[in-house]
Amino acid sequence: MTTVPLPSISVSDLLASHGRAEAPLCIDVRREADFTASGRLVSGSLRRDPAMFETWAKDLGARSVVVHCAHGRAVSQDTCARLANLGVAARYLEGGYAAWCADGGPTIAWREPLRSTPGRWITRERPKIDRIACPWLVRRFIDPLAEFFYVPTAEVRERGRQLGAEPYDIPDARFSHVGDQCSFDAFIRHFELRAPGLVHLAAIVRGAGTARPELAAQAPGLLAISLGLSANYPDDHAMLAQGMTLYDALYAWCRSAGTEAHDWKPTTMEIRP
Repeated sequence: MTTVPLPSISVSDLLASHGRAEAPLCIDVRREADFTASGRLVSGSLRRDPAMFETWAKDLGARSVVVHCAHGRAVSQDTCARLANLGVAARYLEGGYAAWCADGGPTIAWREPLRSTPGRWITRERPKIDRIACPWLVRRFIDPLAEFFYVPTAEVRERGRQLGAEPYDIPDARFSHVGDQCSFDAFIRHFELRAPGLVHLAAIVRGAGTARPELAAQAPGLLAISLGLSANYPDDHAMLAQGMTLYDALYAWCRSAGTEAHDWKPTTMEIRP
């Protein structure tokens, strides 16, 4: 009897989509001892106990999934096979977490409030810079299933307690402005996140969000587009949806397109009938 090999993905292929809208949902199924020893996660991944498979697997929906254990062997392959039996489009990561780290894949520190599932965040209504940039950062690099709430400023803390949501971008919050740093910087610092292009993007967000356009040439443009989005979308969640696309594009530019020039020269083109 021929055994059909389980579908897998290499670290290089997963890295190519990492931090982008089309990235698969990554699930960490390392054994507890392996996970505790590192205290870190592949950025943007969910921590799930393989022994509790039945309690979380049914909620994955139709999204493409990549599971990984410590070395890409028994635990992740078994989980991959079980997900396939449920009709989930699942692959396992070749070499697992060890291979990801060896190839320089971004990781984050396992810290509060990641332990709430799904993560909930709350901030002031009518977002402009940080209150759109931070949700993008969280969903792409920290918690892909995170929920966000926008409420009147005076209600943030009380509604946060009611919803079990972490406040951000308000005074004295764990994730807010500190010195010359903005809330976007606070997320990166708290979760010890490093990923290609994020340093440049953080400077752009900081420049736009703290009225320091000299920090990055792109900061005034981000400010202008953000204010335009706010003017066009009275619904905050509709604005967030548009902002996700905006930051996807800006991050792609920071990551790999920043040196590309617009070199179309219409005067040199030959136009034929």
